[in-house]
Amino acid sequence: MLKKKIIGAIEIISIPDLQLYDLEAKVDTGADTNALHCDDIFVDENNIVHFKLLDEVHTAYHGKKMAVPLYQMKKIKSSNGEIQDRPSIRVKVNFFGKNYMTVISLTNRSDMKYPMLIGRKFLAKKFLVDVSQKYLTKEQILTKKIYKEEIS
Repeated sequence: MLKKKIIGAIEIISIPDLQLYDLEAKVDTGADTNALHCDDIFVDENNIVHFKLLDEVHTAYHGKKMAVPLYQMKKIKSSNGEIQDRPSIRVKVNFFGKNYMTVISLTNRSDMKYPMLIGRKFLAKKFLVDVSQKYLTKEQILTKKIYKEEIS
């Protein structure tokens, strides 16, 4: 049986394919899919999704323009119950020291606190969520760094 990793309600995730590192993400078992906060989203005639990243905490990312192949258009029910057509992209993410291919929908999350939402399809069969915890990713990275320094 595969052992599931315990994660907190808020974690750190990186999206190397978009050159986004150490984003704060809300883990949301009520959300079906992952979502990334961005603006000026449009799909051109060549099925390339254009968008502008929004993350005021990371000034290097805030306002950065991206162009990525469209994975698919998805109908997604937003947190307020509206059905939206959202473009989604398929990218590699780094989470808890491992790389995963995943699908992320692009949407404006300006009224939300965190730029990334991690949904249950990504979590399924790999992770268990302890909602009383936060930033267990940071603890794991720090523990590995201290261990490596002790060995050296």
